[in-house]
This record gives sequence, C-alpha cells and structure tokens, in this order.
Amino acid sequence: MHESEYRPPDLSLIGAAHIQRYLETDGADGHEWNGVPILLLTTTGRKTGEPRTSALIYGRHGPDYLVVASTGGAPRHPAWYLNLQAHPEAEIKVKAEHSRVIARTAVGDERRRLWDIATGYWPNYNVYQGRTSRLLPVVVLSPV
Repeated sequence: MHESEYRPPDLSLIGAAHIQRYLETDGADGHEWNGVPILLLTTTGRKTGEPRTSALIYGRHGPDYLVVASTGGAPRHPAWYLNLQAHPEAEIKVKAEHSRVIARTAVGDERRRLWDIATGYWPNYNVYQGRTSRLLPVVVLSPV
C-alpha cells in the first residue's frame, strides 16, 4: 500500500472519548472502529506508576492479542509501548471481558509473520511504516 492508497480513518471517536464510551457500554460502542476491533490496554506508567489506558486496534493469533506500536508512523514509540517495556504486565478489556496479559515485542521471523497478520486487518500499517525510520513494533499480549 502506497501513501496514495491510504484511507484516512474516521476520527470521530478517538482518545479519551473513545475510552469513556467503550467503558460505559462494555464495548458495545467503541469495540468496532473503522471496521476493525479495538481493545483497551491498561499499562503502568513508567514514570508515574499510575494506570494508563489506550484504545488500540487488535488482531488475534491463537490465544494471543496483537497490537502495533504505530502512532500513525510518528518518529517516536507511543507512551503505552514504552510503559510495556518498563512493566510488561498489563490488563486488556475486550468488550466486557477483562484479562491480565504479559507483553513482549515480536522479533525476527516471528515479527515478519505477525506483521503480515496485522497488515491483513489494518493495511494502513504499511503506510505508517513508510512514514518513519523506526521499525514499528508488533506487540504480543499473552493471557496470564
């Protein structure tokens, strides 16, 4: 996918408003966004130790959840990813279900395989990768 093929997402439900609606409705409003599923990831702030929640596109690979630290191809990793590097234990909410997870970044051949899965459900990741020199991390969230 080239930048000219990029389809901008509908941003009418993003950020704190997205998280709030998702929580209020157990995902009935907010689990699907632009045709893809969304989970809520709660990490521990690496500087504050406080819980931080992000709404993220996800896919599945067996029992694991896959998320990509893309931030639309920004030059820096998103805060939630940096938090997971410091504290890999986290919580996800998928619709009404809460689960504890442990996060790890896929590398090598595994990353290439999981990248193909991720771009299958959100092709814009290829465009985002083209916008930055950093390798966009594919994060595996495994239930504990």
